[in-house]
Amino acid sequence: MKFKVGDNIRVTAGKDKGKVGSIASVIPSKNKVVIAGVNVYAKHKKPQQGQAGEIVRRERPLPVSNIAILNEKGELDRIGYELTKDGQKTRIFKKSGGVVPEPKIEKKKSK
Repeated sequence: MKFKVGDNIRVTAGKDKGKVGSIASVIPSKNKVVIAGVNVYAKHKKPQQGQAGEIVRRERPLPVSNIAILNEKGELDRIGYELTKDGQKTRIFKKSGGVVPEPKIEKKKSK
């Protein structure tokens, strides 16, 4: 899959068309991504013994066909691959030809 966690993207189709966010998780087997703050739905949880009922807001996955990456100018772009001289595969923007920056991922601290 060409998208990685942390990439800045814009939604191109659906109810959240035009929204910008970063990828929170990638599901390659289903060709979907979860974007922080986009495609949010309310899930109603029934009350259980000793717990009150509640409404939980969750982000649902979006198909990768409904998103596009933003290049360094803030324009929509596509991702391609290019081999460097030392044999490394790097991601590039197809329109601008620039290298896609590696997303900075904050690691969760384990307790």
